[in-house]
Amino acid sequence: MAILPIIKAPDPRLRRVCTPVEEFDNKLRALMDDMLETMYAAPGVGLAAPQIGITSRIIVMDVSNDEGKRSPLKIINPKILESSDTIIKQEEGCLSFPEQYIAVERAETVRVLFRDENNIPQEIKAEGLSSVCIQHEIDHLDGLLFVDRISQIKKNMIMRKLKKNKRTYKK
Repeated sequence: MAILPIIKAPDPRLRRVCTPVEEFDNKLRALMDDMLETMYAAPGVGLAAPQIGITSRIIVMDVSNDEGKRSPLKIINPKILESSDTIIKQEEGCLSFPEQYIAVERAETVRVLFRDENNIPQEIKAEGLSSVCIQHEIDHLDGLLFVDRISQIKKNMIMRKLKKNKRTYKK
């Protein structure tokens, strides 16, 4: 397993819409293991393939708080089947937006259909943090970022700060 570099905003690769996975093989399973290792090392609770430069509909996540009792979830080709009408506003972070936390509105619960790493159809009902995380990561697969869900003024402030930080890091 390997820790992969995470793409940071405002990199345009984060805006690419991902294509469905068609090959379910050992290469895919190894990639997902690397994604999990990368996510845990960052540390984070979710990681989408475009965040490591891969334009495939792949997500890994683990919202458990106990490192001794990890509960990783590997999600391929997810599709939200149903979203609750109840909206929650929760602070979110993103591994592609270091040290930026923003309150974002999302559905409190979602029902999601996906394939696991062995191409077996799965369906889950996610709520609370799991729901927020899976919606956030699916947005990545669709070329959307969590800053797209806040006011333009706040978004501009964050993007300016990230551009400034990127110039500082390059020096």
